[in-house]
Amino acid sequence: MEGILALIVVSLLAAFCVRWAAVRLRLSMPARAAVITVFVIVVLAMYGEHLRN
Repeated sequence: MEGILALIVVSLLAAFCVRWAAVRLRLSMPARAAVITVFVIVVLAMYGEHLRN
């Protein structure tokens, strides 16, 4: 359960950081849900590779 909560908190932090950097660099801001989705998929893929080895 702690792992799921940590993943949620870190994905929200990643979404905030990506949107903040996009604003500072004057780039188009991605949607928060898109950033969270991509982050969760990447983390789960990396975890799956870790379990395989």
